Amino acid sequence: MAKGRGSAMMATMVLCLAAVMVQCEAATYVVGDDNGWTFNVDGWEKGKNFNAGDVLVFKYAKGSHNVVAVDEGGYYGCDVSPYDAKVYTSGNDQITLVKGNNSFICSFSDHCNSGMRLLISAS
Repeated sequence: MAKGRGSAMMATMVLCLAAVMVQCEAATYVVGDDNGWTFNVDGWEKGKNFNAGDVLVFKYAKGSHNVVAVDEGGYYGCDVSPYDAKVYTSGNDQITLVKGNNSFICSFSDHCNSGMRLLISAS
């Protein structure tokens, strides 16, 4: 009888551990969904819950746009700030979110002002 309870307890522990592992996996989001990284994407993040470790995929025609990881000043001012901000240009950029605010713009002329910017808060 004791052996049966031990097996049941072990099975329960394994199931709980599996549930925790599934919850810890990072999510992957395609920015802009089917439209990709394009004009008026600002606001796409609303209603989504992001966590540190989640991956954003920016899809766009290479040479038509870029993705620049900026600070909040760069986001609100639509400028590359800090001066050494990371610039992505592949057209299929994958960026892992860090805890806190993650800000991105397209630095091509007037693209940011046309809604090609995101401010994501990750838990």
